[in-house]
Formats: sequence, structure tokens, C-alpha cells
Amino acid sequence: MRASAPQRLVYLHGFRSSPRSFKARLLAERLAGLGLAERFACPQLPASPAAAVDLILDEIAPGPDDTLVGSSLGGHYATWLAERSGCRAVLLNPAVFPARDLAAHTGAQRMYHSDDEFVFEPRYLDELAQLEVGAPSRLQRYLLIAAKGDELLDWREMVAKYRGAPTILLEGGDHGLSEFAPLVDRVLAFAGMVGGPIDSNPPAEQT
Repeated sequence: MRASAPQRLVYLHGFRSSPRSFKARLLAERLAGLGLAERFACPQLPASPAAAVDLILDEIAPGPDDTLVGSSLGGHYATWLAERSGCRAVLLNPAVFPARDLAAHTGAQRMYHSDDEFVFEPRYLDELAQLEVGAPSRLQRYLLIAAKGDELLDWREMVAKYRGAPTILLEGGDHGLSEFAPLVDRVLAFAGMVGGPIDSNPPAEQT
């Protein structure tokens, strides 16, 4: 039990990414500047989705006071974990249908931030399907940040999945959210770690 433990911010990176993600580093640096470095966690997630969520449950055990920040595939994990644990979740261009989208990416893969290789096995697609969540509950505990300029995933699917949740919808941008820096304090405000408004806007309707 962590009933008396301080709230934490846990960053879950995306496919082929790592704790060296620039978004993870921006969050870590901002929290360090606030004297809250010990509140931040960003584990290296294994390629197996089942092993990834087991690692979070076993080593971090998020509770209701914590906030998960999931980028891309990490957003898929964050949703499943939030539904299980009751914690908050910030979703950065989250993968809504990763079993479908990663079907063409089985086999040998190379990490973004190193020359390390790993194998994304076909059975991992079934593990992703097991982590599917229908309509998320208690939508106010989610914050969706989606970019219309995402070149890999469809922002309309993100908006439809999390319709009713606080949403920051960027008119341009890209999948990696290269302009994430101005959003850091909005993320931390949602997590209750800094003051100030979330400054969300309603989701755009699909046309």
C-alpha cells in the first residue's frame, strides 16, 4: 500500500522509444527545477506489452494520486493502467488501435535513441488486444493532447476514443509533439504538481 506516499508522475514511452525521449526529459527537468525530482519515474519498457504493464504494476504500482503520461503506445498502456488503478492519465497522441497499427512492424526493430535492436514478436499483437479498453470511465481523470498534424496516427480516432475528456487539440504539430515544451506546465497542472489552468479546448468534430 502507498496510501501516504507522495504523488508521482510516471512517463510511459512509445514504440521503439526510451527514457531518453525528449518529452520525458522535459518533464524530468521541470520537476527537478521545482524540487520534485524524486516524484518522476520513467522506466524502460520491454517490447512485450504484457511484460510492460506487469513491470509498471510490480515496480511502480500506480495509485489514485499518481499521474501516468503515456506517449503513443504508452498512451494505450496508460489507459489500461488508469482504468485498473484509478490514477490520472495524460495521453500524448495515444495509439488507439495499436494491434492494428503495429501489425506491419513485427520482426527486428531498432531503438530510436540507440543502436540497440529488439524483436517485436507477432504474439505481442495478441497481448496488445488483451489491453484494449472500451469507453474509458471517469473521463475527467484523462487529459488528451492530440495533434492534427500527427503523421502516424489519426487524431480523429483519439478524439472519438476520449470524447468528453479534457482535451488540448493542436492544429498542427506532429506525432512526436516536437512543440511539447509549452505544454509541460499544463501536464503538471493536470497532475496537481503546479498551479494554473489546464487550458483545454473542446475536441474538433470529425468532418
